[in-house]
Amino acid sequence: MLGLTVPTDPRWAPLAADHLDDVLIDHAHCELKAAANALSLVGRAPDDMPLVRALSALAEEEIVHFRQVLVVLEARGLTLGAPSKDEYAVLLRRAATQLPSRHDEALVWADRLLVGALIEARSAERFQLLARELEQRAGSTADTSSASSTLPAFYNELFACEARHYRTYVDLAELAVARRAATRDPRALVKDRLAELARLEGHVVSESSATIRPAIHG
Repeated sequence: MLGLTVPTDPRWAPLAADHLDDVLIDHAHCELKAAANALSLVGRAPDDMPLVRALSALAEEEIVHFRQVLVVLEARGLTLGAPSKDEYAVLLRRAATQLPSRHDEALVWADRLLVGALIEARSAERFQLLARELEQRAGSTADTSSASSTLPAFYNELFACEARHYRTYVDLAELAVARRAATRDPRALVKDRLAELARLEGHVVSESSATIRPAIHG
């Protein structure tokens, strides 16, 4: 799904649904981090206007999602709290730096954007899994609150958005490579690089399966 090589452990969705408040708080912080990441990339390429426009629009949408999650938090009597460290994202970015790209600007940019693509892909997968789990529980005696009954549709909608963000990042990687490596085939380069990064992402997910947490990337 969306270039991912390893599926989420099947234990994650039930755990996430059992600790929904924790997941929602973590989700809000994930949206903030996603917006910050897109804007940080804007700051790295201020003269690349197509990239600036696309990434700033993506950041704006992430903030909209953040505000939507805040509404859910408040409806459940929750506050945002301090963010926890996203070990998944840290390990993925660290793994990406081990690939041969240090002196190749095109590859550096491809990696930055494709790591973003894979994070969006994993979020999309998790949102879909959580939506399905919540749908299965809807109407049961375990959870009949109105605040929870709208969440399956909410997460299905966000699944579609994150999947679109994945595609946006891949397309931007091709654009960035085309502008920085005119003699190479951008699509082929990005395809190969995405496959390698997806392999690393799968390794990160597999390694973390021993300590599943109620978090979007847990």
